[in-house]
Amino acid sequence: MRWRDRYGLRRLRGPKIAKFDREATDSDVEALIAFAKSRRGVEFYVEPETFATDTTAMAIADDGEWTRRRVGSPAVIRKVARDLALPVYDVQLTGYPARMRAYNERRKRAES
Repeated sequence: MRWRDRYGLRRLRGPKIAKFDREATDSDVEALIAFAKSRRGVEFYVEPETFATDTTAMAIADDGEWTRRRVGSPAVIRKVARDLALPVYDVQLTGYPARMRAYNERRKRAES
């Protein structure tokens, strides 16, 4: 394991390398880990890569608070989730949880 690829971003991404606005970095994965460790009931949701962005993951806490970061490939966030003993879901199969939408609505009302 190389120190510049601590989470296997380059190794787990596979042979296909696409050009995006920027690639996932260790700091992206570390931000997800920090979020998960500082909140209760966190679940990860993997979002597929698009033409414009790399594969991303959302960490959603039990109160609906969330953060999104690039992860490079679904295998990276699965490894992180396994290490933290947290569930990971494919957002294309499960959709986003209602608590995330409720959290966004609460934030909108508070800002108004």
